[in-house]
Amino acid sequence: MSSQWKSGPMGNREPFSAFICDDSALDVLRPVVIEMGWQPEKCNKGGLRNAIQSLSISASPAILMVDLSESGDPLNDINALAEVCEPGTVVIAVGQVNDVRLYRDLLSSGIHDYLLKPLSASQLRDALTQAQAVFASPRNAEGEGDREHVATAVVGTRGGVGASTLATSLAWLFASEHQRSTALLDLDVHFGTGALALDLEPGRGLTDAIENPSRIDGLFIERAMIRANDNLAILSAEAPINSPLMTDGTAFVQLEEEFRQAFDMTVIDLPRNMLINFPHLLNEVNVVTLVTELTLASARDTIRILSWLKANAPGAHPMIVCNRMQTGAAEISKADFEASIERKINFQVPFDQKAAANAAKLGQTFIEANKGSKTVAPLRDIAKTIVGVAEDDGASLDEAGKQGSMLGKFDLKSFLGAAKKDKAAAEPAE
Repeated sequence: MSSQWKSGPMGNREPFSAFICDDSALDVLRPVVIEMGWQPEKCNKGGLRNAIQSLSISASPAILMVDLSESGDPLNDINALAEVCEPGTVVIAVGQVNDVRLYRDLLSSGIHDYLLKPLSASQLRDALTQAQAVFASPRNAEGEGDREHVATAVVGTRGGVGASTLATSLAWLFASEHQRSTALLDLDVHFGTGALALDLEPGRGLTDAIENPSRIDGLFIERAMIRANDNLAILSAEAPINSPLMTDGTAFVQLEEEFRQAFDMTVIDLPRNMLINFPHLLNEVNVVTLVTELTLASARDTIRILSWLKANAPGAHPMIVCNRMQTGAAEISKADFEASIERKINFQVPFDQKAAANAAKLGQTFIEANKGSKTVAPLRDIAKTIVGVAEDDGASLDEAGKQGSMLGKFDLKSFLGAAKKDKAAAEPAE
């Protein structure tokens, strides 16, 4: 059975370790551990505090058993254990306090099970077998394999067009107004603002996933993601800016696979450089929400990204969202922009600096902080369209593209040259 663990999803991690306070409990545990095919030497004398000290300097096992008998504040100590315990570890607590409230609180904190002393061999055997089952079939509860899942990647054509603001607002809408369990994956590993917009600490979940993709499974997702509310969880990072991103993208694909099993919706805040470096990220994405604005640079890059998507992600339906719309303040007109990209803009979101400042001040997503504002109506329409994509297979988005292609091709070079001449003509001669 131990060889099964080494070749399983936990990679080279030790399969089991225990920290037990008393000899009588250890005497019951060791024969069961041998029966499971593990090393009895991994049954250590000492309780939860010993476990914390040990795991602060060594790797966590796949299954960890800790004794709470000598702990004066079990919940607080369990939280301290979580600080040194790597995501993906199944923790079984042992104790002598027979309290339903404590049991529920421990389970809520992420503990897999709580066993009462005195321990019995059958009790231990059942608990360890159930812990093993977590890795044998993570998150595959009945019916979950058939869950309908919709994924959207939100990509900005330029920096500052508001792609991240839209991504967090969409995730909040899916979770709160559409009541869909939603995962938000912020792939701006160094400068992402997803957690910041939700007033959360990013944690180490995404960094751990990138460093150890073999550890990604259902339990890892459950423990590594940060909960914003009952239906919304985020996986993000705030990596040191002197640490370059070293990955082949395997972790991202595995994360997407686990999200499909665990959530109804996935929102990926996808920086342009990640889009180009890891095209396989879009293999299972239903909608690419391309956020742009009415500028020459955005028009040029919208054309380039649409062309790239056609060649590299033919299964993903592009949806054009023009953000920060201001009457009379655009570099080019909406009609000229649509002519240049040869398709219609699907949605327009007005510019509202006051609403953006309000969201930042409240530590909330743009949509949550401004629910009553007329400026958020397009955001609700975008969310509704994406939720419905699974039903119509993106037909409405494709139709928008066909309508746009009926427009004449707009020559950006000529337009840019004319714009420069107009500007020069308007300047007073020296």
